Amino acid sequence: MNENQTRDEICRVGRSMFERGYVHATAGNISVRLDDQDGGGFLITPTDACLGFLDPARLARLDASGQQISGDRASKTIALHRQIYQAALPFDPATRCVIHTHSTHCVALTLRSASKPDDAGDVVELLPPVTPYFVMKVGHVPVIAYHRPGDAQAAEIVARTITRYGQQGTPLRAVMLERLGPNVWHDSPAAAMATLEELEETARLITLYPTPPTPLTDSQIEELRQTFGARW
Repeated sequence: MNENQTRDEICRVGRSMFERGYVHATAGNISVRLDDQDGGGFLITPTDACLGFLDPARLARLDASGQQISGDRASKTIALHRQIYQAALPFDPATRCVIHTHSTHCVALTLRSASKPDDAGDVVELLPPVTPYFVMKVGHVPVIAYHRPGDAQAAEIVARTITRYGQQGTPLRAVMLERLGPNVWHDSPAAAMATLEELEETARLITLYPTPPTPLTDSQIEELRQTFGARW
């Protein structure tokens, strides 16, 4: 996609998520890393913009260093998005889009003690491998301990976490910011949206289930790896 097509796609995806309740009010943002033939840099939704009513011409355009070139004022989360791109690209060179939402059921899970990172810094994951499509389409989702929105320290922790998982042979597609929401990334806005949808719907299943569900077995997960290339 060229830049104009990318602008339209960001708006289409934002509207789709808003209309189906995956985002609300002015929460959430979408960014895309542009190809060199389009001048490089990034497009990102403006600060305090409602994703259901985006204007392609008013999306923030930034250069490769994150400096704004045109459009409405960029969301402050561009700093986090840039860290995600930088950390994810060595393991997924086609990474083009990051989506952040305040998805209700994902956030609800981080309010439970079982989904909260402990003081020792041990990794806690948002969800166990309970469905095949969660394993295949999302994978591991580490929870990042609470920091205020826009905190640079959170972005650094996210980047280190992406690198750690990638070096262990399980590249990530998502992280969960405690009490805030998930960040997901993929090779296009549509693919990132699909990852977000699968993540939120799996979280919804867990919140609706009266007792902790039994995860898939190691042999079932290995079958998904062998058959579908699941990265678990």
